[in-house]
Amino acid sequence: MKDKSNSSKIFNARTIGSFFLLAFLAYGFGRHLFESTINAEKYLGALLIIANSATVLFIGILFRKTLNQYNALVGNIYLYTRVFEALALASIVLTLFLKVNISDDLGYFLGMLVLGFGSIPMCLTLHKHKIAPTWLAIWGAVGYAIFSFGFLMELLGKEWSMYLLGPGGLWEITFAIWLIIKNGKDE
Repeated sequence: MKDKSNSSKIFNARTIGSFFLLAFLAYGFGRHLFESTINAEKYLGALLIIANSATVLFIGILFRKTLNQYNALVGNIYLYTRVFEALALASIVLTLFLKVNISDDLGYFLGMLVLGFGSIPMCLTLHKHKIAPTWLAIWGAVGYAIFSFGFLMELLGKEWSMYLLGPGGLWEITFAIWLIIKNGKDE
C-alpha cells in the first residue's frame, strides 16, 4: 500500500465527474424515451440506457484506481457495485429486445439499492483519508444510506424511493461538480 500522506488526488477526477453528470442525463432521458409508445423513441431510449450502463461502469473502473490507494477492499466493492448497477439498469431493455415479461422497475430498484449500499464505504473512505471535504463525504454516506432504504422499501412494496432519493442524487451532482472544479488534477 502506498504512503497515504503524499496525496489526496483523485485520478481522472474531471473525467469521473463528467461521467457522473453524463449518467444522470443518459438514464433520465433514456428512461423517459424508453417508456414512449413510438418505436423510434423507445429504441433511442434503450440506447441511452445502455450508454448509462457503460458510463457507470467506467466510473467504477476509473474511481477504483484512487480508492485502491487507500483500501483495496473498498475499491473492489465500489467497482463491483458499479458493475452490478450497469447490468441491472441495462436489464431494463430486455423487455424490448427479448419480449420478456418482467417489471421495468425491478432492474432499476435492484441497481439503485446495490449502488446505495456499495457507495457508503466509498464515501467513508473519502472522509477517513481526507480525499474529499468532510461535509461532502459525510453527506454522501448519509445520502446513500437514505437512498438505499428508499429502494429497499420499494422492493418490499412501499413506494418510498421517490421521497428518499434526493440526498443521494443531489450528492452525486454536487460531487461531480466538485470533482470537475476543485479536484480536477487530471493527467
